[in-house]
Amino acid sequence: MSAPSPRKQEEASHSNFIRQIIEADLMAGKYATRKWNGKPGSALSLHRAPPDPAKIRTRFPPEPNGYLHYGHAKSIFLNFGLAREYGGACHLRFDDTNPTKEETEYVDSIRDSVKWLGFSWEDPGGNTNEYYASDYFEYLYQFAEELVRRGHAYVDSLSPEQMRALRGTLTEPGKNSPYRERGVEENLKLFREMHLGKFADGEHVLRAKIDMASPTSTCATRPCIASATPRTTAPATTGASTPPTTGRTACRRARKHHALALHARVRGPRPLYEWFNERLAETGPGTTA
Repeated sequence: MSAPSPRKQEEASHSNFIRQIIEADLMAGKYATRKWNGKPGSALSLHRAPPDPAKIRTRFPPEPNGYLHYGHAKSIFLNFGLAREYGGACHLRFDDTNPTKEETEYVDSIRDSVKWLGFSWEDPGGNTNEYYASDYFEYLYQFAEELVRRGHAYVDSLSPEQMRALRGTLTEPGKNSPYRERGVEENLKLFREMHLGKFADGEHVLRAKIDMASPTSTCATRPCIASATPRTTAPATTGASTPPTTGRTACRRARKHHALALHARVRGPRPLYEWFNERLAETGPGTTA
């Protein structure tokens, strides 16, 4: 990354809310003690690591199931541009969670497109920050089990139609699933069986136990954490549980800032994204990033 542009630090920029958040955090030294050992990992893996050379970390998370288009350029300039401007690094993290639609050809094309626009995913310490969600499936599965153990997630057996019927609106709260109060042991048993591919596609889903009366409860009507998927289509490293969707897979990577790809993403699922961060931070140094 090139050197950051000069900027007065007396007060935060008023250009947009993302810069305001970043500059306020930098001025407060919020992440000044963050460590980095060259790749995302658990807090234990970072215990003896040196200080992070990047002042901020953003990420561009394309799914390699097609060629990039004009809309992706906005996200590339946002995430890579902010990292460059503030002396940070942007991670190129491929969201390769659907092997039936993804090709190496698209991975190569995405790399070329980012470089063509003038950006690199190396950080100030010389680390090449290219990652794949599939490399962390087992890691994420352990996170999911820990959420179940702590009562923050449960296995739901409702059909998609039944879930939609319980979905809240902007004026009416959602309703809890009748499976929400399943015991921890039953939830763990079912989730492990999902992981082994013992159920039909979508027969069970692992859901976050968030407040259904919240305005963001519409996120909880989807299988926010994992769903049962036939073993023949699941990556070999993950059993048969489909991993979290993009916002949640990203949320536990070692990071300082995530300028999410689109404005609507920040204003919509962002509270749920932060909810996962907070719940996983409670699990202790062995499982947090």
